[in-house]
Parts: sequence; structure tokens; C-alpha cells
Amino acid sequence: MGGGEGGDGTRALDQTPTWAVAAVCAVIVAASILLEGILHHLGQWFSKRKKKALFDALEKVKSELMTLGFISLLLTVTARYISRICIPEGAADTMLPCPKISRHGEQKGHGRRHLSEEPNNFSCPKGMVSLVSADGLHQLHIFVFFLALFHVAFSAITMSLGRAKTRIWKEWEKDTCSLTYEFSSDPSKFRLTHQTSFVRQHASCWSKSTIMLYFVSFFRQFFRSVRRTDYMTLRHGFISAHLSPGTRFNFRKYIKRSLEDDFKTVVGISPPLWASALAVMLFNVHGWHNLFWFSTIPLVVILAVGTKLQAIIARMAVEITERHTVIQGMPVVKLSDEHFWFGKPHMVLHLIHFALFQNAFEITYFFWIWYEFGLRSCFHDNFELIIARVCLGAIVQFVCSYITLPLHALVSQVPIHIFCSVKQQLSNFFFWEMQLSNFTLLTLHVFTLIIELSTQFVHKSEV
Repeated sequence: MGGGEGGDGTRALDQTPTWAVAAVCAVIVAASILLEGILHHLGQWFSKRKKKALFDALEKVKSELMTLGFISLLLTVTARYISRICIPEGAADTMLPCPKISRHGEQKGHGRRHLSEEPNNFSCPKGMVSLVSADGLHQLHIFVFFLALFHVAFSAITMSLGRAKTRIWKEWEKDTCSLTYEFSSDPSKFRLTHQTSFVRQHASCWSKSTIMLYFVSFFRQFFRSVRRTDYMTLRHGFISAHLSPGTRFNFRKYIKRSLEDDFKTVVGISPPLWASALAVMLFNVHGWHNLFWFSTIPLVVILAVGTKLQAIIARMAVEITERHTVIQGMPVVKLSDEHFWFGKPHMVLHLIHFALFQNAFEITYFFWIWYEFGLRSCFHDNFELIIARVCLGAIVQFVCSYITLPLHALVSQVPIHIFCSVKQQLSNFFFWEMQLSNFTLLTLHVFTLIIELSTQFVHKSEV
């Protein structure tokens, strides 16, 4: 039976039944068409619901999937040639992800065996080995598939958790139509600054010290990161800065659209992010335990960003007390670019983008190793650290998607210089409407002139 299995396993296409080839191709084509149809209908649904940001995000996901598909195609086409590149054994034995074994021995649990070993029984000269074997290239091929699959999955999780967070604010937005809210925001009502709920919560004795302010802000992001008072005050500050007093405006829908715009940014994969992914693969050397330390980077970044956003809210409350002793109605927050790191609000979103991608890549890397080499393989020699790394990844994904990203969408709307594209879309809409009105007026003037000339001509003819 062994000989039969070997003979069947090494058959080329010229010795394979046509029905077998057609059946395999039919399944692959059907799966591809099904996926393309799902994405197409999803895009149509976004267009009908006028969710341009989500439609653009979907197009960006399609673009990333196409890039990964092109990488997979290159691996398939160039596998024969890459496996024939020979390097010295000394170079091949450096920076190994697993302990070195005898080249003539068998490594227990070293991974799945594949049908494609070295093409055409090619072998390197003595003292030389392949740069990457055909078996290794096949494993990389599987890794690219994992990247595509998990990229779509993590994108959906990120958006779902963010939208779930904004649903909590729906009841708060409804409260803005109540008499209680109108009474509290009555501009004719005078109050001492320290009596307002927003100032009481954020401008206490601990806020006078920068160290204590950031210390409290660090823990505040885990417990009711956005309170009702924060939402109402930021909403009032936005309306005061950009709309007429007393305007009925659904601020939650605006924040929801802003969150979708942020999501459009964080689903992309830029060249620096690809470079960070390659760094993770490069420094995954046995004994260095770099994967664990790499997994802490997204956690540190997300906690730092969340702390900064909470500190910005607290700083606005402190500045209110410094500007006014008595206020009318609700306190008006004023935020500028200087409140952000290096005066660059965009930097916060880029850090969130980096943390999400790095975290998703490391979790994908874990599941790929589990699939290809087993859960207890040499890659996971320190199993406790691996479990800790996966737990950290789950925490980062939840904190970033459910807490940090919605908080950023809320806080970033307050400055006069709004970098969210929603306002630009509104401006473009009003500009287009104005241009249309001007065109309509011009057309009416032309038609009026024509009618007047025609009337005069008819009148002269009758005379």
C-alpha cells in the first residue's frame, strides 16, 4: 500500500482524471464567486443606506485582499525558483525559530507533511541548503490565507464593538429633547463653575498635579470611559462651536459617522505596518521570547492613547475653572490641536491603527503556528507565555474596539479644526447645493429674459 500511496501522491496533471481536476476547480471557482457576491451585496447595502465611509472601508478591505491574493500568486509562481536558491549551511543555521536538529533526522511534531517537496528532486551542492524549501513556501502560502481570513474577521469585530458602544449613547441623545436638559442648558441660568457636574467629576484636587491627572485618567478609561455628563458637555461644546444656538442636532449619529470614517482608516495596511509585521517574523528567534514582548507593544500603545484621551477631557474641565468663575447654562469646552501629542490629532488615530494591526497580526501568527505545527510545537516551548500573549491580544482587541476607538471619535469632534471627513462631506454638500441654487437662479434669469424679449417681439409684430 505504501507504494500505491506514493505513486498516487506524485501524479502530475497529465496523469490525473479530468473529472477530478474539473471538480476541484469548480469548488474553488464557486467559493470565489460566492465570496465576491457577498462583498458585492454588502457594498450595495452600504450604498443604499448611504454609508459612504463603510463602503470605502469595504473597498479598502477588497484592495487588501487583492494584495494578499497577489502575494499568494507570486508564491505559487516563484516557488520552484526560490526553492532552488542555495545558501551555506552556516547561514541557514542562524536565527532559527526552533532548536537546531539533524538534517538527516526527523523532528517530532515539526509540522504537517505536504506532497510538494523539492520540485523535480532538486538538491543543493554539498554544504549548501535551500533558502526556503518548497514545503516552507507552502506553509507561507497557508499563512497568507490566514492573514486574509483574520483581516476580514478582525475588521468586522472592531466595527461591531465600536457600534455597540455608540448604542449606549442613543438614550443620552434622546434625553436632549427633554425639559430637564433644556432647563440645565438654559443660557439664562447662572451657576458657579465648580457646581457643574462635568467640572466636579474632572477638576478635583488631583487634577492640579499633572502626574496625578494622568494616573487617574489611566484607570478612568476602564470604568465608564464616557459618562453621561461627558457626552452632554462635549455635545454642547460641538454645537456651540459649529451650529446655531438651539439647533436640533443628532450628535450621536454624527459620532457614529465619525467612527465609520475612523474605521475606514484603521482597516488599511500601509507599508510601515507591513514592515512591522516583517519585524515580528524576523525576530521570532528561539530563546529570545520576542513574540511576548512584541505582544505588549499594542497593549502599551492603546493604554497610552486611552489615558491621553481621558486626560484631554480632564484638562478641558480644568481650563473651564481657570477661565470662568461663573458660567451661563452648560460649560463650553474648548479644545485645540495643542492638547494632542506634538499638536497632531492625526497621530492618535495612527497609533490606534498600528496597535490594531500589530495585535491582529500576532494573533493570526499564533493560530497559523497552531494549525501548521501544533499547539505544543517548538514555537510554543514556553506555553505559559503563549497563553499570556493570546490573552493580552484579546484584551487589546476589546479595549481598542469598545473603549478607545469610540472615545477618540467623540473627543476628536470638539476642536474647531475637525479632521474628520464627515464635516468635509457636509461642507461639500452645502457647497453643491449652493452651486445648484446659483445655477437654478441663472437659468430662471435667462428664461425670464427670453420670455420678455419674446413678449416685446410679439407686441411689436402686433403693432
